[in-house]
Amino acid sequence: MLKRSLLTLSIITILSGCSLDGDDGVAGPAGPAGPAGGSGQTGQPGKNLPRELNIEVVGRFNTGIYGKSAAEVVQFHKTSNSAFAINSADNQIEVINLTNLPITAVGNGITDDSLSSVPFTFADTVTVKNDAGADVSVVLGEANSIAIYGDMLAIAVASPAKTSNGVVLFYNLNATGVGSFVKAVAVGALPDMLIFTPDGSKVLVANEGEPDTDYILDPEGSISVINLSDGMPADLAQTINLSSDMVFSSDLLSANDYDTDAKRKALLQSTGVKFASPVGTSVAQELEPEYITVAADSKKAWVSLQESNAIGIIDLTDMTIEVKALGLKDWGQYLIDFTNEDEVASFAKLPNVYGMYQPDSIASYQWNGATFIVSANEGDSRDWDAYSEDIRAADIIDPDELNKTFSTELQALYDTTGGDDGLGRLKVSAAMVDPDDDGIVEALYAYGARSFSIWDQNINMVYDSGDDFGRISAAILGNNFNSAHTENKGDNRSDDKGGEPEAIDVGTIEDRTYAFIAQERSGDLFIYDVTNPFQSVFVSHYINRDFDAEFELDDDLANPCDPTEGLDCTEVPFAGDLGPESIKFVPAADSPNGNALLIIGNEVSGSVTVYQVTEL
Repeated sequence: MLKRSLLTLSIITILSGCSLDGDDGVAGPAGPAGPAGGSGQTGQPGKNLPRELNIEVVGRFNTGIYGKSAAEVVQFHKTSNSAFAINSADNQIEVINLTNLPITAVGNGITDDSLSSVPFTFADTVTVKNDAGADVSVVLGEANSIAIYGDMLAIAVASPAKTSNGVVLFYNLNATGVGSFVKAVAVGALPDMLIFTPDGSKVLVANEGEPDTDYILDPEGSISVINLSDGMPADLAQTINLSSDMVFSSDLLSANDYDTDAKRKALLQSTGVKFASPVGTSVAQELEPEYITVAADSKKAWVSLQESNAIGIIDLTDMTIEVKALGLKDWGQYLIDFTNEDEVASFAKLPNVYGMYQPDSIASYQWNGATFIVSANEGDSRDWDAYSEDIRAADIIDPDELNKTFSTELQALYDTTGGDDGLGRLKVSAAMVDPDDDGIVEALYAYGARSFSIWDQNINMVYDSGDDFGRISAAILGNNFNSAHTENKGDNRSDDKGGEPEAIDVGTIEDRTYAFIAQERSGDLFIYDVTNPFQSVFVSHYINRDFDAEFELDDDLANPCDPTEGLDCTEVPFAGDLGPESIKFVPAADSPNGNALLIIGNEVSGSVTVYQVTEL
């Protein structure tokens, strides 16, 4: 039986093989041709990179208050189509309705006052919870910052004594921008900036913790984290301190390598973090959080530590912070105008002279799934009655000042640039002079980098605009470049920090990502295509200022326009925007007029200007 089955199987296999291996038949004749396809849609014309942008003023609000920070931090509320701006002079928020914003430019963007506002005020005192859960009455000082998420407004308000703890006020906004009070939450000293996380689950507050001018009181800088649940803020903020919550990610270090203040300071100094303060100042007192930006996934944030030339990386899961030094800009590789004495735009490279980046505002965006941070590298010194690091280069070798000696190379540079009227004019940090204390000064360290930078999420530099701002501004404005914002006097700020990049934001227009940077002193607006952070490129420059207006004010005085001090603000209304402090980008999808907008608060002119940005 088994033999018969095997024989049958073999016969079937042979027959199958014959069938499969047979010759192919003759190919049949070709069929008739099919009908012709219809014409496809015409493709869109290609666009060159970088794309040209058109910048137009489509509205402007003017408080009529000059030199008193009457238009500082700005935000946008989509539901009411309103811009919100802090008016520190009146300690209120201006709610500026943009519902009927035109799509064509106003007649004269410099003097336009087509927009109006409704004041948003808050109480002089509020009640907050203390750590024991008891109600405590708190007196309020000035509002420093605002943030909006959906229909919730958060206001950071300092104490009347800036060294005491401040509060954050929460309001629900209605369809007209009117707020109903929700809660007040206590935070750290001098809350200078706040921001909602992208998922709306937290508010992060940068508590700057500045000292009083006599350094009798110097509170610690810190980060407050206020959790929100179903739109309701927690009664108490969590605190990320700059001592025990500080970490160092290097595997070469263990926790006991930074478990004391002295160890933390030594490690930070070794990486380049700048310390400039009286002896005995702790790390947490030294570091002063300035501005925060948050990753798209709401898990990490970054905070600028301006005076210390550093950025902190905040882990919102572990509630820790790691501080990264930003390094130095070599002015031997870039052109810089370093003196105001010649009153013209003149540039040179300065070997052995360095700039500290020291960013003020920062923002962030995504590329290839990673976060990149953009920084406006303004620069700032510690300059208080009891302690100041602010000197001119000439003071270093002045026998009545520091009485030190320049190295041979630095002295030669000093002499060839004009001595006291040349390099001697440049403002530098005394805290970084002669670190080995041998009496010989080999290098100078100036404030700010006169640029904007892009950093990766670990704070490694990806891009810096170099000397673009100075060269572009000088080419367009001529001898008006580097003007002060308190008078039309060109070259006035070249010996300080140049035009002072102050405000920055990022946004997307027609699938390209742009960085918008405004200079506080000169008022320039620069736009860069940063879609690919490794291939960033300059796109456009704009300035909404008339340099023919004759005026002078002093924003350090109680009356900035005091005629008894020789000041005259008569022509300020014709000067345009002075002292841009903040920028808010509004994407086209959220814009009242359907085009992308920039809302800029100008603290010296007390004006809020709305720009429309479109592709040409």
